[in-house]
Amino acid sequence: MNAGPDLAADSNRALTAGVALLERAIDYALGSLRIVTPNALCRPTPCSGWTLRHLLEHMHDSLQTLNEAATTHHIPAQTTHTTALALRDDALEVLGRWAALLTDRTVSIGDRHLTSPMVAAVGAIEISVHAWDVAGACGEHHPIPPLLAEELLDLALLFVTRADRPQRFAPPVRVPECAPAQDHLLAYLGRHPDWFVHN
Repeated sequence: MNAGPDLAADSNRALTAGVALLERAIDYALGSLRIVTPNALCRPTPCSGWTLRHLLEHMHDSLQTLNEAATTHHIPAQTTHTTALALRDDALEVLGRWAALLTDRTVSIGDRHLTSPMVAAVGAIEISVHAWDVAGACGEHHPIPPLLAEELLDLALLFVTRADRPQRFAPPVRVPECAPAQDHLLAYLGRHPDWFVHN
Protein backbone atom coordinates (compact mmCIF):
# COMPACT_ATOMS: atom_id res chain seq x y z
CA MET A 1 0.00 0.00 0.00
CA ASN A 2 1.31 3.46 -0.93
CA ALA A 3 1.42 5.61 2.22
CA GLY A 4 2.66 8.71 0.35
CA PRO A 5 -0.63 10.67 0.28
CA ASP A 6 -1.35 9.89 3.93
CA LEU A 7 2.13 11.02 4.99
CA ALA A 8 1.75 14.21 2.96
CA ALA A 9 -1.62 14.91 4.56
CA ASP A 10 -0.17 14.35 8.05
CA SER A 11 2.74 16.63 7.22
CA ASN A 12 0.43 19.38 6.00
CA ARG A 13 -1.76 19.08 9.10
CA ALA A 14 1.35 19.42 11.27
CA LEU A 15 2.40 22.52 9.31
CA THR A 16 -1.07 24.05 9.70
CA ALA A 17 -0.97 23.40 13.45
CA GLY A 18 2.54 24.85 13.72
CA VAL A 19 1.55 28.03 11.88
CA ALA A 20 -1.58 28.39 14.03
CA LEU A 21 0.56 28.11 17.18
CA LEU A 22 2.99 30.67 15.80
CA GLU A 23 0.08 33.01 15.06
CA ARG A 24 -1.14 32.80 18.66
CA ALA A 25 2.37 33.43 19.97
CA ILE A 26 2.78 36.49 17.74
CA ASP A 27 -0.62 37.83 18.76
CA TYR A 28 0.43 37.57 22.41
CA ALA A 29 3.81 39.19 21.65
CA LEU A 30 2.21 42.16 19.90
CA GLY A 31 0.40 42.95 23.14
CA SER A 32 3.74 43.14 24.97
CA LEU A 33 5.47 45.19 22.28
CA ARG A 34 2.72 47.83 22.39
CA ILE A 35 3.70 48.83 25.92
CA VAL A 36 7.42 49.40 25.23
CA THR A 37 8.53 53.01 25.67
CA PRO A 38 11.96 54.59 25.02
CA ASN A 39 12.36 55.18 28.76
CA ALA A 40 12.12 51.42 29.41
CA LEU A 41 14.98 50.36 27.12
CA CYS A 42 17.63 50.42 29.85
CA ARG A 43 15.57 48.40 32.32
CA PRO A 44 16.63 44.89 33.38
CA THR A 45 14.72 41.87 32.10
CA PRO A 46 14.14 38.31 33.37
CA CYS A 47 16.98 37.34 30.97
CA SER A 48 19.92 37.77 33.33
CA GLY A 49 22.37 40.47 32.21
CA TRP A 50 20.14 41.74 29.40
CA THR A 51 18.48 45.13 29.24
CA LEU A 52 15.21 45.54 27.39
CA ARG A 53 17.14 47.00 24.44
CA HIS A 54 19.28 43.83 24.23
CA LEU A 55 16.18 41.66 24.45
CA LEU A 56 14.42 43.54 21.63
CA GLU A 57 17.50 43.14 19.44
CA HIS A 58 17.52 39.41 20.16
CA MET A 59 13.81 39.16 19.32
CA HIS A 60 14.48 40.93 16.03
CA ASP A 61 17.13 38.32 15.21
CA SER A 62 14.70 35.54 16.11
CA LEU A 63 11.96 36.95 13.88
CA GLN A 64 14.40 37.41 11.00
CA THR A 65 15.50 33.81 11.50
CA LEU A 66 11.88 32.67 11.19
CA ASN A 67 11.52 34.71 8.00
CA GLU A 68 14.61 33.03 6.56
CA ALA A 69 13.30 29.62 7.55
CA ALA A 70 10.03 30.27 5.71
CA THR A 71 11.59 31.67 2.54
CA THR A 72 15.06 30.16 2.06
CA HIS A 73 14.73 27.10 4.35
CA HIS A 74 18.11 27.96 5.83
CA ILE A 75 18.85 29.77 9.11
CA PRO A 76 21.99 31.96 9.11
CA ALA A 77 23.57 33.77 12.06
CA GLN A 78 22.42 37.39 12.39
CA THR A 79 23.14 40.38 14.62
CA THR A 80 21.13 43.59 14.21
CA HIS A 81 19.56 46.54 16.01
CA THR A 82 15.85 47.37 16.14
CA THR A 83 12.96 49.18 17.83
CA ALA A 84 9.70 47.92 19.27
CA LEU A 85 7.79 49.47 16.36
CA ALA A 86 9.99 47.68 13.83
CA LEU A 87 9.55 44.45 15.80
CA ARG A 88 5.78 44.65 15.41
CA ASP A 89 6.25 44.92 11.64
CA ASP A 90 8.73 42.01 11.76
CA ALA A 91 6.24 39.86 13.65
CA LEU A 92 3.46 40.51 11.14
CA GLU A 93 5.85 39.78 8.27
CA VAL A 94 6.77 36.45 9.89
CA LEU A 95 3.12 35.53 10.20
CA GLY A 96 2.45 36.40 6.57
CA ARG A 97 5.36 34.35 5.27
CA TRP A 98 4.53 31.31 7.37
CA ALA A 99 0.84 31.50 6.49
CA ALA A 100 1.86 31.40 2.81
CA LEU A 101 3.69 28.07 3.20
CA LEU A 102 1.81 25.36 1.35
CA THR A 103 3.92 22.31 2.20
CA ASP A 104 6.29 21.20 4.92
CA ARG A 105 9.94 21.81 4.04
CA THR A 106 13.15 20.78 5.76
CA VAL A 107 14.98 23.73 7.32
CA SER A 108 18.75 23.52 7.75
CA ILE A 109 20.40 24.99 10.85
CA GLY A 110 24.12 24.44 10.46
CA ASP A 111 24.47 20.68 10.16
CA ARG A 112 21.04 20.00 11.65
CA HIS A 113 17.76 19.62 9.77
CA LEU A 114 14.30 20.32 11.19
CA THR A 115 10.82 20.16 9.70
CA SER A 116 8.88 23.40 9.18
CA PRO A 117 6.36 22.54 11.96
CA MET A 118 9.25 21.99 14.40
CA VAL A 119 10.78 25.37 13.50
CA ALA A 120 7.38 27.06 13.90
CA ALA A 121 6.91 25.43 17.31
CA VAL A 122 10.35 26.46 18.56
CA GLY A 123 9.71 29.96 17.23
CA ALA A 124 6.40 30.11 19.11
CA ILE A 125 8.13 29.15 22.36
CA GLU A 126 10.84 31.78 21.96
CA ILE A 127 8.48 34.57 20.88
CA SER A 128 6.00 33.93 23.70
CA VAL A 129 8.51 33.68 26.51
CA HIS A 130 10.43 36.74 25.36
CA ALA A 131 7.14 38.64 25.08
CA TRP A 132 6.56 37.80 28.75
CA ASP A 133 10.08 39.09 29.46
CA VAL A 134 9.32 42.34 27.62
CA ALA A 135 6.12 42.96 29.55
CA GLY A 136 7.86 42.30 32.87
CA ALA A 137 10.68 44.70 31.99
CA CYS A 138 8.05 47.35 31.22
CA GLY A 139 6.39 46.79 34.60
CA GLU A 140 3.25 45.19 33.17
CA HIS A 141 1.54 41.95 34.16
CA HIS A 142 0.81 40.30 30.81
CA PRO A 143 0.35 36.56 31.40
CA ILE A 144 0.68 34.01 28.62
CA PRO A 145 -2.83 32.69 27.80
CA PRO A 146 -3.32 29.40 29.72
CA LEU A 147 -4.03 27.14 26.71
CA LEU A 148 -1.08 28.57 24.80
CA ALA A 149 1.16 28.11 27.85
CA GLU A 150 0.08 24.45 28.16
CA GLU A 151 0.92 23.70 24.53
CA LEU A 152 4.22 25.55 24.71
CA LEU A 153 5.18 23.71 27.90
CA ASP A 154 4.63 20.33 26.23
CA LEU A 155 6.78 21.41 23.29
CA ALA A 156 9.51 22.95 25.46
CA LEU A 157 9.86 19.67 27.34
CA LEU A 158 10.50 17.99 23.98
CA PHE A 159 12.76 20.54 22.33
CA VAL A 160 14.82 22.12 25.14
CA THR A 161 17.47 19.73 26.43
CA ARG A 162 20.56 19.81 28.62
CA ALA A 163 22.60 20.76 25.57
CA ASP A 164 20.73 24.09 25.48
CA ARG A 165 21.96 25.05 28.94
CA PRO A 166 23.54 27.33 29.97
CA GLN A 167 24.12 28.91 26.52
CA ARG A 168 20.48 29.35 25.44
CA PHE A 169 18.63 28.87 28.73
CA ALA A 170 19.49 29.14 32.41
CA PRO A 171 19.02 26.07 34.64
CA PRO A 172 15.39 25.21 35.47
CA VAL A 173 13.77 26.92 38.45
CA ARG A 174 11.69 24.99 40.98
CA VAL A 175 7.99 25.88 41.21
CA PRO A 176 5.11 24.21 43.11
CA GLU A 177 3.59 21.25 41.30
CA CYS A 178 0.20 22.98 41.43
CA ALA A 179 1.54 26.13 39.72
CA PRO A 180 -0.14 27.12 36.42
CA ALA A 181 1.28 26.02 33.08
CA GLN A 182 2.81 29.45 32.46
CA ASP A 183 4.89 29.20 35.64
CA HIS A 184 6.10 25.71 34.74
CA LEU A 185 7.00 26.90 31.23
CA LEU A 186 8.92 29.93 32.49
CA ALA A 187 10.64 27.91 35.22
CA TYR A 188 11.68 25.18 32.79
CA LEU A 189 13.25 27.86 30.60
CA GLY A 190 15.21 29.28 33.52
CA ARG A 191 12.99 32.16 34.59
CA HIS A 192 11.50 33.00 37.97
CA PRO A 193 7.74 33.27 37.38
CA ASP A 194 7.49 35.89 40.14
CA TRP A 195 10.26 38.07 38.64
CA PHE A 196 7.69 40.75 37.82
CA VAL A 197 6.58 40.96 41.46
CA HIS A 198 10.09 41.53 42.81
CA ASN A 199 11.37 43.99 40.17
